[in-house]
Amino acid sequence: MLIGVPQSPLVDKARAAGLAVAATTMRADWDVRAAQKIRARVRAWNADIVHAHDARAHALSMLALLGQTGVPLIVTRRVPFTPRSARLKYGERIARFIAISHAVRDAMVGGGIDEARIDVVHSGIALPTGIVPPRNWRAERGWTADTVLLGVVGAMTAEKGIDLLESIGNLIPADARSVARIVMLGGDSSGPTALGGIPVWKAGFVNDIAPAVAGLDVLIHPSRAEGLGTAVLDAMAVGVPPLAFGVGGLTEVIQDGKSGILVPGGDTAAFARECTRLILDRHLRERLGQGAALRAQSFDAAEMTKGVEAVYNRVLRG
Repeated sequence: MLIGVPQSPLVDKARAAGLAVAATTMRADWDVRAAQKIRARVRAWNADIVHAHDARAHALSMLALLGQTGVPLIVTRRVPFTPRSARLKYGERIARFIAISHAVRDAMVGGGIDEARIDVVHSGIALPTGIVPPRNWRAERGWTADTVLLGVVGAMTAEKGIDLLESIGNLIPADARSVARIVMLGGDSSGPTALGGIPVWKAGFVNDIAPAVAGLDVLIHPSRAEGLGTAVLDAMAVGVPPLAFGVGGLTEVIQDGKSGILVPGGDTAAFARECTRLILDRHLRERLGQGAALRAQSFDAAEMTKGVEAVYNRVLRG
């Protein structure tokens, strides 16, 4: 049974697929009313395992399972930060932890969690089964055929390095800036703006993400911290090469110079330099795009599913 928040895309898709779904409003990490509802769902479903997939689910599941020692709790951690409240939230009540990358696992170990309690299962994506028809951003925006499209995908937050784009753009030489355009997928759809002298189109949330990403030439991903980077994987899967800081799990996804380009974390000058090279060198983009598509095959959702099932079986045997 999937327990999620009402009217979320995940709940709606799962329900449409005929899966068992329970929708529960969850207002905060320690929402007692939500925990009581989850507890009732777990009992009614006679669950063998409860799997919490994010920080809020982690806290609520612990509340819901108070006194129910016979139901093991598995927690997935997705962020490469040292956990807070390690004694409270990461104690023996958790049967196993799943880290989505080695970088996340290392941060957990640094926070005092026994490495023997952690399994690394890389996040996976649904790989395209055929050629994805690219969205024609140039035609939509009236941009010329020689325009090079730089894409930014995901949450438009400081953690994702969005605030660095202005300084990066200012460091790109005028000849490269003149042919570059930035398409931002995610956040609000506020339309045209500019960053560092480069015209930007804020497209906002896009339902059909694969064609939207396939219409880009390069994914720029200046994230300061990344558990793994599924937005990067989505781009790689459709042959769009990524440029990113070598932080967190991104070093496990991108092979520098083969399936994308990594630069030292926080080095905006290096980021701008490599971005310039990608803008001006079509053959480099094509070569890295081919490598990216090949590399993405290693992160198939089916492999992730096998990894999670292996953790379930280990817990049930234990």
